[in-house]
Amino acid sequence: MKASDLPLVRSLKVGSLRVHCLETGIQWLDGGAMFGVVPRPLWEKKVLPDNRNRIPLALRCLLLEAPEGLVLVDTGAGNKEPDKFREIYGLDNGGNPTRLHDALRSLGFEPEDVAWVVNTHLHFDHAGGNTFLGPSGDPLPLFPRARYVVQEGELEMALSPNERTRASYFRDNLVPLLRHGRLETVKGEARLLEGVRLLPTPGHTPHHQSVLVESKGEAALFLGDLCPTSHHLPLPWIMAYDLEPLVTLETKRALWAEARRRDWILIFQHDPRVPWGRLDPEKDQLAQPPS
Repeated sequence: MKASDLPLVRSLKVGSLRVHCLETGIQWLDGGAMFGVVPRPLWEKKVLPDNRNRIPLALRCLLLEAPEGLVLVDTGAGNKEPDKFREIYGLDNGGNPTRLHDALRSLGFEPEDVAWVVNTHLHFDHAGGNTFLGPSGDPLPLFPRARYVVQEGELEMALSPNERTRASYFRDNLVPLLRHGRLETVKGEARLLEGVRLLPTPGHTPHHQSVLVESKGEAALFLGDLCPTSHHLPLPWIMAYDLEPLVTLETKRALWAEARRRDWILIFQHDPRVPWGRLDPEKDQLAQPPS
């Protein structure tokens, strides 16, 4: 699968709000790591790996056209990393200069139009597009007028990574935001603006957050890495990348109960084939599984 196999944008309405899934590229990660303790004979029935045991994953971001301004959730992988890094992770997100730019432009927007950038967490495939390399070669905020928002604890972890986490947190994706006064933090559940709430969804990282969009009795939840694909809906299907897998289990259990009760749309960040869906009333799968 290539990034060009995906549309630049897939859109839906949540009440009166226009919500766009920006298909900012593809990455290829190890299938065993993506499915943790689930044996390969089970997960490969869902998605076939390549000859390096990697599976394709979308780099999906969310753009919300709110009355107060544009809200962008996550920014993809960006284009600051060297070719060797891009080859290891199978990054395919090139455009003019990236597919994130192309997707925004296809909707009539530029980075300067974005008012808020929310990071679910600060791993490189979710925050790499926070910044770009300026004319001098130094990283600068890509969205110069935006307020970037992340959980306070997530920022602390990203600034002081340990041996387990440092491969995922890159300072060039966040230090320039601090330097330019663009980064703000929240602690716990927070209201970003009318109809947009930040929900703590710990497990993948201790301070991971998801974004709930609500309007006129309808709601959609952008899951981030709590549940990266539709294949991860069953409670024990949890990534080996998760720092606290048993916390992920309980977070999913609680959220799935609420999603069923309120008939939420669930938006998957990394599923290249299934951008969103609703939970089956009885089973941990989509109500209408894709063919």
